Amino acid sequence: MAKILEKRLIRTPDVYYFKIEAPLISKKAKPGQFVIVRLHDQGERIPLSLADINANEGTISLIVMAVGKTTNEFVLMNEGDNIQDLCGPLGKPTHIDKAARVILVGGGFGVAPLYPIARAFKAAGSHVVTIMGARSHDLLVYEKEMGDVSDRVIVTTDDGSKGTKGVVTTALKQEIDENGADLVLSVGPAIMMKFVAETTRPYGIHTVVSLNPIMVDGTGMCGGCRVPIGKETKFACTDGPEFDGHLVDWDLLMSRQRTYQAEEKQSFEDWKKKHAHMITEEK
Repeated sequence: MAKILEKRLIRTPDVYYFKIEAPLISKKAKPGQFVIVRLHDQGERIPLSLADINANEGTISLIVMAVGKTTNEFVLMNEGDNIQDLCGPLGKPTHIDKAARVILVGGGFGVAPLYPIARAFKAAGSHVVTIMGARSHDLLVYEKEMGDVSDRVIVTTDDGSKGTKGVVTTALKQEIDENGADLVLSVGPAIMMKFVAETTRPYGIHTVVSLNPIMVDGTGMCGGCRVPIGKETKFACTDGPEFDGHLVDWDLLMSRQRTYQAEEKQSFEDWKKKHAHMITEEK
């Protein structure tokens, strides 16, 4: 069991911050790693990136966006409730080494896992620039937090409601042209990370991406999270989740992410019918 110590809405209507009591995990966890959560004995296992780690408090933080059955179940939980199973830390941590200029690129709520990574690079002595994007200003998350651990934050929105109008890759190209970069690291939707990698490819800049394929056990046994990296097949759970973005077969990765879309949709619809009263009360 892992107790929820804090819950707050960070973006209306569906993105929540959770601080979880996890003393053993927090002692071992590093930036870039993840945990697998099972809410109850009938629940599915879902991987969630670490949005913060506090070994002194014995806590970890997770950002949960309510998009399907399990994430909607999660955001209905409250402070004091217990998560049945919390497994981690899993995956390989981000390789933190001093680089003269590091650009971190995040999309949507994918910005949150960049927070501990940015803090670690700053502590190592790197100059950290964060580029964060969303469709509109109300969909941005962790802007203040990233500002606290970055030398500069560049905000882009598709509609121009905040920061620069446009996509993160336009801002990335401009930043590279004006100031250069020694490393680019990106977390967010696969399609965004694909174009981040394509943007940096002509410059020959090492580009790291954090992948989120379908995952079951998180320990390398099931093979569900396999991803083609160059000429090799890797497991995102044990070999990743971070890989060289220039070597990822993005089209195959995104195709596999859609494998169970119909089943996921049906599962969510069935759950909504059964728990309609709970959803109404929460709203």
